[in-house]
Amino acid sequence: MIRVVVADDQALLRGSFTMLVDSEPDLMVVGEASTGSEAVSVVLERRPDVVLMDVRMPEMDGIEATRRIGAVSRVLVVTMFDLDAYVYDALRAGASGFLLKDTPPADLLAAVRVVASGEALLAPTVTRRLIEEFTKTPVVQRPQGLEKLTGREREVLLLIAQGLSNGEIADHLRLSVATIKTHIGRLLAKLGARDRAQLVIAAYESGLVSARR
Repeated sequence: MIRVVVADDQALLRGSFTMLVDSEPDLMVVGEASTGSEAVSVVLERRPDVVLMDVRMPEMDGIEATRRIGAVSRVLVVTMFDLDAYVYDALRAGASGFLLKDTPPADLLAAVRVVASGEALLAPTVTRRLIEEFTKTPVVQRPQGLEKLTGREREVLLLIAQGLSNGEIADHLRLSVATIKTHIGRLLAKLGARDRAQLVIAAYESGLVSARR
């Protein structure tokens, strides 16, 4: 059973998300929050697998709440706009991905399952647009462990940063998907990253990839 907390200051939307999630046999809402500070309290108490986190909430925004949750739960940020300036900050704060509030119900449920499984939710088009918008002049801050990467691992990291899926990376490099997963596992370990989203951030913030690439 995947345990979920829904954090949104709009009661109607929060209720809709809760009803949708609870309608699935493998998903269960274990808490709700209407403010960022309440979200942190509920998450630390209930320890859900996934948090549906609104960005703009009273008392504390979703970015700070995501940062404070840390490694307790995976966060799926929910926003009104795909180019919301807060989205990139949320990923940097540790979110595993994001959704638009008008996402079809089936896609939202699928996203919860994807994030709960340990994957990051970053569609190729979303990755490109976010990076182009918010990292045109990135601060070069090479993440620890970058110098330990092999040439192949750097290739895989570059392709992840471009938004390619495991299957697409495998096709591009003419390797098996299993091999790509092994490389990604090593990247996560060497860069101290929790998931694919953090690998994308590391690739751009390190200067390894240019936003204009």
